[in-house]
Amino acid sequence: MLQHTFEALQTSIENENDASIDAAKGIVECVCQVIVDQLDNVTAPLKPRDDATITQWVSAATRLLRLSDIRDRQFADLIKHHNGLAESLRLLRNNAGPLSHGKDGFIQALTVYHRRSAILAADAIVAFLHKAYMDLQLDPIRSREPWERFAEENALIDLHVGLLVDAGEGDPPTLRFQLPGGDELPINIEISRLLYQLDRDAYVEALNAARGAQAFTVGPEEKQGES
Repeated sequence: MLQHTFEALQTSIENENDASIDAAKGIVECVCQVIVDQLDNVTAPLKPRDDATITQWVSAATRLLRLSDIRDRQFADLIKHHNGLAESLRLLRNNAGPLSHGKDGFIQALTVYHRRSAILAADAIVAFLHKAYMDLQLDPIRSREPWERFAEENALIDLHVGLLVDAGEGDPPTLRFQLPGGDELPINIEISRLLYQLDRDAYVEALNAARGAQAFTVGPEEKQGES
């Protein structure tokens, strides 16, 4: 969804379309929802209601990123200015965005300066939140980020943890992860499930190879019986 919203923003900018204002507001809200969903505490949630404004989403994301936990008064004022940008973007979208609400069919389009202002406001908010988000240490259990997001943690595991595979007859293979200190972390998993979860192309390639092997093992007599 985030990628689709960004593509809509790019397309509307290239076509000099006022829909870029709707897309600019939408991408800010989408980014805020990603941050809130990743960091919100279910026991004390800060997630706004479904009908919340963009300003409320930006405020929730800012609080969850702990950007307001600082004594510097000037920095606190800077955060408020980002909330003000979000509110201005909301009002501009409501008044001029062609995709959000039905508008007068003959209303005059905005100028390039209006569109540029909306996009720059969205860019300032997203850049501010994104930098803080990338500096956070996320919880791997709850995170929906891809494996690449945990590069430092991945390197640490790959350096210190080994892997052995036990393949018993009729049972799923057991992956035995050798932990530092001599302990083991066994995980039973079907080969098909492992391929499906890790690499869909490899899954399809293995499936085609298995189908070929299955066809090869079926003798002429069995084929006649099937027909």
